Amino acid sequence: MPFSAPVARQKEELMSIRWRDAMEQALYGPDGFFVSGTGPASHFRTSVHVSPVFAAALHRLVTTVDAALGHPTSIDVVDVGAGRGELLRAIHASIAGATDRPTTTSLVHRVRLTAVERAPRPADLPKEIAWRREIPVGVAGVLLATEWLDNVALDLAAATPTGWRYLLVDPATGNETEGAPVDREDADWLARWWSSAAGDDLESGPGTRAEIGRARDDAWADAVGRLDRGLAVTVDYGHLRQNRPVAGTLTGYRNGRQVPPVPDGSCDVTAHVAVDSVADAGRRVARFPYTLVTQRAALRALGADGRRPPLDRAATDPVGYLRALSAASTVAELIDPAGLGGHWWLLQPAGVTLDPLVAP
Repeated sequence: MPFSAPVARQKEELMSIRWRDAMEQALYGPDGFFVSGTGPASHFRTSVHVSPVFAAALHRLVTTVDAALGHPTSIDVVDVGAGRGELLRAIHASIAGATDRPTTTSLVHRVRLTAVERAPRPADLPKEIAWRREIPVGVAGVLLATEWLDNVALDLAAATPTGWRYLLVDPATGNETEGAPVDREDADWLARWWSSAAGDDLESGPGTRAEIGRARDDAWADAVGRLDRGLAVTVDYGHLRQNRPVAGTLTGYRNGRQVPPVPDGSCDVTAHVAVDSVADAGRRVARFPYTLVTQRAALRALGADGRRPPLDRAATDPVGYLRALSAASTVAELIDPAGLGGHWWLLQPAGVTLDPLVAP
């Protein structure tokens, strides 16, 4: 009996793996959270699900890019991490609804919608939306990634007196142990983007835990590299170097509730994005300046302001007033700085010069 506790710890260490491997399996393995079941919409609410106003704003963005490209015979709209295709369905509805008398040159007839997701194609997905497991190459148009990067698997590290060490996790329980020292590439990323090197007065750094965003940088750089001409847009919760979270942001979601991040496939496992690091990675690939703003600022620039309709309209047009009031309340949720409005929008042009938040 006196050896039971050390033996138990030893067994736990043998079952533990790096967080990046655990997240990848839990989210995208054969029975992973995003691959099996009804999809993420059953577990958490995103901007796509709040209001058609979000899709309408992205429709305006597509129109801006279409004009910058000279109204080509076809324009791509690619959604990476598409869930069950909710965003592209909404964008298609917005484009179709805005076209009173469509002609062969109308946007509704030129747009090519492609969802990128590892799950099987939904049976009810409209035929107008293509379904792929990988991001296509040669995209000309708009590449979207809404709440995708926060689910790109990443490693976690703990600061120790001898330097940063990887955190290992038992996928069945979520229990963590310290592992080997981080490799040189991750150490360089931590020194540049998270804090000073571990061991240099750790208490003055952003915290004792770090979420190593190099995998997200690589994923975004790869996505931008598949865009020939147009605009890549990622929308996500995130943070900047000067305000990294003290204890990290890793968490889980199941059935609309926040839960411990146990990487067993039963829940979403997510961490906020180091948006400045991601932005720099995309800029180096595209060789064009990027725009980084909050969702609140982006949606307002694209025409969604959330203002209540005038009260006197209730007397002259009560039905219209109630409809406008309902729309304003959903916009208010989208631009609430304490909620979805705190998302970051990173807009990266490639192959064409444009101001993405100014309508043509």
